[in-house]
Amino acid sequence: MNQDAIKKMLLDIQGSELEFTVTLTGKRSKKVNGLYKPQTHEILLHSKNFQSDNQLVYTAVHEYAHHLQTERREAESGGTLPPGNARAHTCDFWARFHGLLRAAEAKGYYRIGVDESPELAALTETIRTKYLAQSGALLRELGQMLSKAHALCDAANIRFEDYVDRVLRMPRPAAEIIVKAAAYGVNPEIGYENMKLVASIRSPDKRAEAESQLLEGQTPDTVRAGLKKPPAEADPKTRLEQEKTRIEKTIGLLSRRLKLVEENLAALTGA
Repeated sequence: MNQDAIKKMLLDIQGSELEFTVTLTGKRSKKVNGLYKPQTHEILLHSKNFQSDNQLVYTAVHEYAHHLQTERREAESGGTLPPGNARAHTCDFWARFHGLLRAAEAKGYYRIGVDESPELAALTETIRTKYLAQSGALLRELGQMLSKAHALCDAANIRFEDYVDRVLRMPRPAAEIIVKAAAYGVNPEIGYENMKLVASIRSPDKRAEAESQLLEGQTPDTVRAGLKKPPAEADPKTRLEQEKTRIEKTIGLLSRRLKLVEENLAALTGA
């Protein structure tokens, strides 16, 4: 694939109103396969790192997800990228990226290809059934045992928290969520970690929805992102006023710091 074809593919997966460029560097990198520059909206792809177009598409979509995140940040700040370095690989980023990958698969641009390797497909089924599902079943049993231990601690006038902390030597938040997972009857097929994710959701309806999404193949980050309340939309005037306030606070902090540095320099010079 050349640069123009990659850009056309990305825009077909999801449109963007913010202009960007795609560059195949013709280089190999030991550090990264690709890079996105938010200030200049450039997607750089180290083409010699890839053995196939499929690998190239995966990285191109990853960097394009960064571009779409930047587009959103600029829109929220009134048309310019806010100062400071926002954390790049957030839960929202991974949810967006995985959504773009699903769209790329649906349009035939990308495939994960597990079924093309019979050995990998068989191993995947073993991991899912023998390890992920069984780890979930063990978590549910552990939750039931912890509930029983709690009742026995109460009967013996023992603080359950002390029992968890110093006898079992378990992190208390972990013990609490494991007990909830068992009490809620979370499906063990989704695996140990995903059971804890579902058990952390208060609403029964949202728990059921999250469990269903995981069973259907959604990623944990996609489920987490879906649980977040969307931020309230601010009008352009409000966004600019908020940005003005942030900038004024930053200038104030830097001014005070500059004054302190100048006083220290003066003191040193005077000495």
